[in-house]
Amino acid sequence: MASQTDEVDRIVGAWSTQRPDLDFSPLEVLSRVDRLSRHLDRARREAFRRSELEPWEWDVLSALRRAGEPFQLSPKQLLQQTLVSSGTMTNRIDRLVGRRLVRREADPDDGRSVLVTLTDDGRTRVDAAITRLVDAEALLLAALSRGDRERLAGLLRKLSLGFDG
Repeated sequence: MASQTDEVDRIVGAWSTQRPDLDFSPLEVLSRVDRLSRHLDRARREAFRRSELEPWEWDVLSALRRAGEPFQLSPKQLLQQTLVSSGTMTNRIDRLVGRRLVRREADPDDGRSVLVTLTDDGRTRVDAAITRLVDAEALLLAALSRGDRERLAGLLRKLSLGFDG
């Protein structure tokens, strides 16, 4: 079987000719990750757009949906899951309340605190978006067997553990 080449092979080959003193193996991996990330970003934006969601709305709504019944979290818990500032989260919650995708409710355990709860419309949209997202991502990985996907996931997990800790 003939070996297939891609744009990264061309780029690395040209650099190797110009700078044979350097090891370009990191580019062979991370340039492909970068290029695939761009395709993934486009696929995700399209999945969210078709569900009438912005990527930042997806972040908040999906955190609430993953929390399970009753689909609610405190603003602090949302901050921890979405990694944005307190002011940004307040603005996001306000905008989602305005769109009727979430509502604020008094925390029954602490009357001074609020909980953010996913509305039925918010749940419908986030469920549609995750279905579209999984379908779109499956298409991006269609060239890989299940075993290849599992091996790649394991390698990427190993790499990402150095950054997530």
